[in-house]
Amino acid sequence: MVQKYQSPVRVYKHPFELVMAAYERRFPTCHLIPMFVASDVVDEETSEDGATHKIERRCALDVDAPRLLKRIAGVDYVYFIQRNTLNRKERTLHIESHNETFSNRVIIHETCCYSVHPDNEDWTCFEQTASLDIKSFFGFESTVEKIAMKQYASSIKKGKEIIEFYLKELEDEGITHVPRWSPSALPQLLPRPSSLSASAPTPLMEDERQPEFELCVADKLDADYIKRYLGDLTPLQESCLIRLRQWLQETHKGKIPKDEHILRFLRARDFNMDRAREILCQSLTWRKQHQVDYLLETWTSPQVLQDFYTGGWHHHDRDGRPLYILRLGQMDTKGLVRALGEESLLRHVLSINEEGLRRCEENTKVFGRPISCWTCLVDLEGLNMRHLWRPGVKALLRIIEVVEANYPETLGRLLILRAPRVFPVLWTLVSPFIDENTRKKFLIYAGNDYQGPGGLLDYIDKEIIPDFLGGECMCEVPEGGLVPKSMYRTAEELENEDVRLWTETIYQSASIFKGAPHEVTHSAVESSIIDASSVITWDFDVCKGDVVFNIYHSKRAPQPPRKDPLGTHGIASPGGNNVQLIDKSWTLGQDYSMVESPLTCKEGESVQGSHITRWPGFYILQWKFHSMPACSATNLPRVDDVLATLQVSSHKCKVMYYTEVLGSEDFR
Repeated sequence: MVQKYQSPVRVYKHPFELVMAAYERRFPTCHLIPMFVASDVVDEETSEDGATHKIERRCALDVDAPRLLKRIAGVDYVYFIQRNTLNRKERTLHIESHNETFSNRVIIHETCCYSVHPDNEDWTCFEQTASLDIKSFFGFESTVEKIAMKQYASSIKKGKEIIEFYLKELEDEGITHVPRWSPSALPQLLPRPSSLSASAPTPLMEDERQPEFELCVADKLDADYIKRYLGDLTPLQESCLIRLRQWLQETHKGKIPKDEHILRFLRARDFNMDRAREILCQSLTWRKQHQVDYLLETWTSPQVLQDFYTGGWHHHDRDGRPLYILRLGQMDTKGLVRALGEESLLRHVLSINEEGLRRCEENTKVFGRPISCWTCLVDLEGLNMRHLWRPGVKALLRIIEVVEANYPETLGRLLILRAPRVFPVLWTLVSPFIDENTRKKFLIYAGNDYQGPGGLLDYIDKEIIPDFLGGECMCEVPEGGLVPKSMYRTAEELENEDVRLWTETIYQSASIFKGAPHEVTHSAVESSIIDASSVITWDFDVCKGDVVFNIYHSKRAPQPPRKDPLGTHGIASPGGNNVQLIDKSWTLGQDYSMVESPLTCKEGESVQGSHITRWPGFYILQWKFHSMPACSATNLPRVDDVLATLQVSSHKCKVMYYTEVLGSEDFR
């Protein structure tokens, strides 16, 4: 595989002629580059007017490689041929070099260029590109590639320091100006000092703050711009960014993402160009299809979100990152999904991420350093099994999937506070969908641990800690509460708005008749039993009538599910979906036992809950018809019960339910 390198544009705030004088002092040897041991002039040519000067050198490098590898290769030094073409009239220097040693096995090619800055003729720009292609090397191809890339990256990093060192040396000698070439002038020659200064590299000019600019030098990235707005990158990381950006400019039709966003995709794939390009292209297609670039201008949050979505931006953390606060424990996730649908929630979260990108750009300018991600503080006080409502969890997982794919490396830190005992259940459900690098950024505090050493004060200034966490800063994040059921919409209403709700594929429905309960059982694996310390969760809506909900335990395996006739009357269930598992011959207290007190549920109620198992065995969840108590005046049955015996269908209850078991191993 061919390895390629493309440098950013490095800018020297010195005239071209002075930089060339400094460059020439690197030869024939340079003590600042220990591996550069010698160079001999092979050929030299100067034009009649002195405008063009060509020189070819043979350079010897002492590569830092294992002694065994050098013995196998049979060489002590690696030789390169370097050809320089200096055009004093155009004020350019073009450098081409290639390896002479092992040229039939390894192909190394490098081109460099010094030129005048297009916007300031007293500044000099430098660029370089290189490629490495290892055909074969005695079975050590991978080792040689790593050594070559390491050595090259090291020399690149030192390149600017070396030029600046010799510029300082010239200044110490009183040389601060070299006249430009003119047709009547002879080439200016600078005498080489007899000895080199051993002082540490010192910049010639005091570093000045760079102006606010997006691009530099004919739409190419400037090294100072990268450091100021994107951060400290290694030479190879800079190269990946520049090459991917250049590829987008040449091939992508449409809006080119900003440099910091391209960099996020590279970081997400450890600067693997091919993998980063693949996910970036997928994301750009997604953004175009869904008009995400215009989301902040076109999206208006529905009033229900403004009132009940318990999240919002709140100042910044100690690192200058935008701070987003989410009071998840106070959020009615089920109510929001039922009132809005999954797609509206997703679009709202996308608008939050778009706003986060905008705030990062703003903070980068305000704080004078690169800020490419934000901090999220999640308060879990109030979190319970109600939040594990399956469609809500499914919506959360989908949101995580979309955000991970299209906003990589935007989360700098996630602070999870006041995590309750139920949190491991939620974490078990969502953690497999979160990228490993992202999971490393999670900090979890139980109870009031966030108030102690290593807690919130390490990441957020005391002055902006929200009041609900014991701070003095007023937080404008909504307090949440239950979404009124009057705001719920039916699946049909949501479908008419092209909004997809997943409850239909997750929930099962059952009709319950007097004398014919509906029962389901749970086991960790089919035909096996649940271990102790497992957690059974349930969620159901009582759509019609009143029901009684029970949980039973049995060591005996229930009979295979069967559709049961209605009691002793032999009347089949109109819905045909009643299932009874408790055998009529079983005796309560002997063959099976009740593990939770009966729960009476009224029509229209939504019920969520959980049970931690104490014994291994089979657990049966039962919904049965709620019979009215007998008349207090007599022992005769109520008229309604008599009518129910004759017309069972008039006393039908209906539930929509979902249940799930998490084994004890899920909490490890």
